[in-house]
Amino acid sequence: MSRRASDTAEPVPPEDVTAFRRFNRYFTRRIGVLDDHYLGQNRPLGEARLLFEIGDGASLRELRSRLGLDAGYLSRMAKALEAQGMVRLRAHPDDNRLRMIELTPAGRVEVKEQNRRAEAAAARLLEGLSAAQRTELTEAMTTARRLLRLAGITVEEVDGASPDARACLDAYAADIDARFPEGYDKSFLVRPDEVSGDAGAFFVAYEEGRPVGCGALRRLEPGVGEIRHVWVHKDARRLGLARRLLGALEHAAAVRELTVVRLDTHATLTEAQAMYRACGYAEIPAYTDDIYGSHWFEKRLRHS
Repeated sequence: MSRRASDTAEPVPPEDVTAFRRFNRYFTRRIGVLDDHYLGQNRPLGEARLLFEIGDGASLRELRSRLGLDAGYLSRMAKALEAQGMVRLRAHPDDNRLRMIELTPAGRVEVKEQNRRAEAAAARLLEGLSAAQRTELTEAMTTARRLLRLAGITVEEVDGASPDARACLDAYAADIDARFPEGYDKSFLVRPDEVSGDAGAFFVAYEEGRPVGCGALRRLEPGVGEIRHVWVHKDARRLGLARRLLGALEHAAAVRELTVVRLDTHATLTEAQAMYRACGYAEIPAYTDDIYGSHWFEKRLRHS
C-alpha cells in the first residue's frame, strides 16, 4: 500500500491562501466561467471543456483522469451532449469495458466556433496591455502553470515490487540507456528487497494518477544510505519535481536514522550534477565500483 511522502517543509501561511483565492475569484469572473452560457454559447463551461478535450476521440476513463471529474458527473455530461447530437458514445473495439466518445460533425463545428470565440475573448483581454506588459503577463502565467503542476503532483512511498515502481525503473533504464554512450544494463537496478522497510524506500511521483517520476533509497551501512534512480518523465521535467523527490528520499533517510546519504552519477548527466550541488551535496572520492559512476556525492542530514 502506498502512502503520501512527508515532503512539505512548512504549513502554508494564511496570507498565501488568501492571495490565491482572491486571484481565483477575479480570474474566473474576468474570463466569464460563472455564466451558464460560456463564451455566449448555449452550454456551461463543463460541457464546453469536455467537447474541447475529446479532440479526435478518447475513452471516458481517460477523460475522467485528465479532467479530475467524478465518474457519474462525466457520464451525465456525455449523455447530455449525445442527446444534443454533439458526440457519439460507443464501446471500445478491443475492450468492451471501455466506453469511447467522439465528436459528431456538429460537435466539431461547435468546437471550432468555441475556439474562435475563446481566442477573440483572450485577445480583447490582452489588447489593453503594451507589448512589454503582455510579455510580462505571459511569463507570469507560464510560471504559475509550472508551479501549479508541481503543486498538483503527489510523491508517494510505494512497495519496491509494485507495478508502478517497476514501470518507472524500466522507463528510467530506457532513458539512460539512450543517453549513456555505453548503454545501460538493467541488472544494475535496485531490487525490491533493497528499497523496502528498514532497508530503504521507493517513491513514485503521480500527476493525475499517472506515474511521472521515481527515486530509491537503500541502506549502505550503519548510518549511511544511498540514493538511486532519481528519474522524471520527459513530460514533467523542468517543474522542480526532481528536487521534491530528492527531499522525500532525504526525509525517508532521516526517519531511518541515517545521518549521511550518498549517490553517484554519470559524466553525461550534467544537469543532475548541478542539482545535487545546489541541494547541498559535496563531491567526494568514489565510494563504490559502480561502472556507470564518474561523480560521487555525499550530504550530511540534519535531524530534528
